[in-house]
Amino acid sequence: MRHDVVEVAPAPENDRDDETEARGEPRSPLVVTLLVASAIPFLLPERLLPGPRWLFPVLILALLVTMLVLDPGRINRRSRQLRRVRIGILIALAASNTYATLSLADVLIRGSASITNSASELLQAGVLVWLGLLITFAFLYWELDMGGPGERAHVVRRYPDLGFPQDLNDSIARPDWRPVFVDYLYLGLTNNLAFSPTDVMPLSHWAKAAMGVQSLASLVIIGLVLARAVNIFT
Repeated sequence: MRHDVVEVAPAPENDRDDETEARGEPRSPLVVTLLVASAIPFLLPERLLPGPRWLFPVLILALLVTMLVLDPGRINRRSRQLRRVRIGILIALAASNTYATLSLADVLIRGSASITNSASELLQAGVLVWLGLLITFAFLYWELDMGGPGERAHVVRRYPDLGFPQDLNDSIARPDWRPVFVDYLYLGLTNNLAFSPTDVMPLSHWAKAAMGVQSLASLVIIGLVLARAVNIFT
């Protein structure tokens, strides 16, 4: 009697478990950067602040402490509550910096004796707002790329929102390489300076939109501040 042999095909590559051993990132670069962001309102002119000087620094520091308590040690925990805390930090950074950027642009266009008549105060305000822009977008990229740091610590890095050189060329990447906060901080710096992608490519729609907005905001800050400064000096 003849028996038919049925062969079972291997599972498709996409159905395999993408889970890996958790590899969290150090938290000290993030903590130092957020402390710098918390200090910026204390150095800005009153005209560029959306409220009392202490408001956003206290809010950011309170959320930072909460984040460290919920995820002690290396950053690798998956938690909706933790994600909400980090989103809260992002909203606080974005609100404070958006107000400062728009207020600075308004001051430079309309003029304000308290800021625009002094080149040193103008340059200081411009540098601080520009630095706040850098930190805000660096935190945004770090939080949103592939679902955030907790998610990235547990999964294979496939289909990222931001393509780092190591993502695009396996031959230069260490085994199980993952970007950490310093990588996103560098992305924020280069996008603030070059007004366009350099070595990191935006792959998703939100990443392209965010990098475009950052480039435009940085261009406005640098262009208006330099133009006004030259006018004062001459």
